[in-house]
Amino acid sequence: MNNSVSNTARLLGAGLRALIVLTVLCGVLYPLAVTGVAQAVFPARANGSEIKDEDGRTVGSSLIGQTYNLPERNPDDPDEAAKPDLKWFQPRPSNGLGSNSVNTQYALILSGATNKAADNPDLVKLVQDAKAAVVADNTTKSYKVAPRDVPADAVTSSGSGLDPHISPAYAELQVHRVAERNDLGVGQVEKLVADHTEGRMLGFVGEPRVNVLELNTALKALAAKG
Repeated sequence: MNNSVSNTARLLGAGLRALIVLTVLCGVLYPLAVTGVAQAVFPARANGSEIKDEDGRTVGSSLIGQTYNLPERNPDDPDEAAKPDLKWFQPRPSNGLGSNSVNTQYALILSGATNKAADNPDLVKLVQDAKAAVVADNTTKSYKVAPRDVPADAVTSSGSGLDPHISPAYAELQVHRVAERNDLGVGQVEKLVADHTEGRMLGFVGEPRVNVLELNTALKALAAKG
C-alpha cells in the first residue's frame, strides 16, 4: 500500500512539474520569443498591416477590402441597396458576404464566395448588371467606357469577398471619373494609380495589383492639397 501511494505521489509530482515547465515554455517564453522576433523583423505586418493617413490615424488594414458607399437614406431599411460614393476608387464586388444569422446580438459580416456556377442565371444577371453599372458610373463628359473595356474583377467578387486589391486595368478605368469628382487633373490621378501599382511577387508570382485603401488614402491627401 505504501509503495502504491508513493508511486502515485511520484507520478503526480512528475506530471505537475511537466505541466509547469511546459506552461512556462509554450505559454510564456515561446509566445514572447515569436512576438519579439516579429516586432523586430517585420513590425508593420505583425501589427496587422495597418494603413495610416497623413495625420497618423489608422484607417484600416492593407489585407482587408473596404467599401466606399454613400450614407444610407434609411438605415432602418434592410432592403435599401448601397450606392457607391463615386468620388473614390471602388473595390471589387463583395457578393459572397453574408450576415450573422446565428447570434443576432452582433452585427457580424461573414466572408465567402457565392459558390454559383458560371452558367447560373442569377450570377449571369449579377455580372451583367454590375457591368452596366460600371459603364454608367465611369462614363464622363470627356471619357466613354465601352462594355468590352470592363475587366473581370470589376464585376466579380473574390473567393473571400474581402479582396483589398483591384487590377491596374480597373483602377485606370476609374481615373477619369475620380478626377472629375475630386476636381483633379486626369494626369494627377493617373500618376497616383501608377505610384500605387504593385508588380508580381518575386517578379513572376501573381498579377499586378492596386491596393484600393492605400490608393484612396493617397487620393484623399492629394484632393486636400487641391
